[in-house]
Amino acid sequence: MENNSITHVILTGGVGSRLWPLSRKSRPKQYLDIFDGKSLFEMTVDRNKDIATKIMVVGNIDNCHLSKAILAKTATDYVDIIESTPRNTAAAIAFAAFASDDDAILIVTPSDHIIGNMESYERAMGEAIDKASKGCIVTFGIIPTKPEIGYGYIERNGDDVVSFREKPNQVTAADFIAKGNFLWNSGMFCFKASVFLEELKLYAPKVYEKSKIAWEKSVAGVIDFEASMQIPSISVDYAVMEKSKKIKVVSSEFIWSDLGSFESVYEYLVSIGHPVDKHRNMVIGTEKYTAFIGMKDTIFIYTDSAHLILQKEFSQDVKSLYGTLERENPGLLE
Repeated sequence: MENNSITHVILTGGVGSRLWPLSRKSRPKQYLDIFDGKSLFEMTVDRNKDIATKIMVVGNIDNCHLSKAILAKTATDYVDIIESTPRNTAAAIAFAAFASDDDAILIVTPSDHIIGNMESYERAMGEAIDKASKGCIVTFGIIPTKPEIGYGYIERNGDDVVSFREKPNQVTAADFIAKGNFLWNSGMFCFKASVFLEELKLYAPKVYEKSKIAWEKSVAGVIDFEASMQIPSISVDYAVMEKSKKIKVVSSEFIWSDLGSFESVYEYLVSIGHPVDKHRNMVIGTEKYTAFIGMKDTIFIYTDSAHLILQKEFSQDVKSLYGTLERENPGLLE
């Protein structure tokens, strides 16, 4: 393999609306310490320490101080890119690529995922870096363990991507699993900075041009607000992944969850020994004695200013509650 520098780009812009009231605007889910006593953000930094030579954090003006505190605690050097306003993942990744040497290989990961089975993970990373150094844009697909409706899917033929699919309904998800050539779309990528920018310029020229202007106006890593507002807010999947002819998928069996809902948080916490009662009810956020009578598979989430009582299978509905609160009681989201 060529001697490229490898940069781990961590995207930390999300709010985690499906995990309210644990996740707030002032402390999104990637900074919560409920997972093994470390935040997801810190675990993400640790995970690629031995693979990457450099760390770059693309965050937003509201949470960059939280990233800074964690990286200061571990005395980690990093390049800080601060978005004045969120413009989705295509622009966030473009900023990281503009901040890098053309030949640098970027490993792009969200900051709020749980990953297990490091041997399998490192093998997938090695394979991805190798393909990226040859000019491919690599996406990571996870071999599914069940017909999950909370994830997007990648249809593949070997390491070629046939199509990207949106989050399916239950019937379609079961169909994907039965076909056997579908992977969960992990939202992690690996590519040379220059290759990504060429493809972005080709398939989403407006995102490329406006991101470049905003980047050139940035001061000390803070992206100019007015220039940012001109950038179309679209995801990297839509801008590049679904269109580029250079995409390859690395399929892997490492354990992966985006912890995007209380159901996935519940499953993860059970796996690390968090207590549940005999009817599989769980308490998160308090040591106070809590009893459940006549309830099954219920999660009680306790915080100082709000509580949530949730039947586990309705986890996806927290997002619509978050939307209602945004209109009716936005103080509870802070």
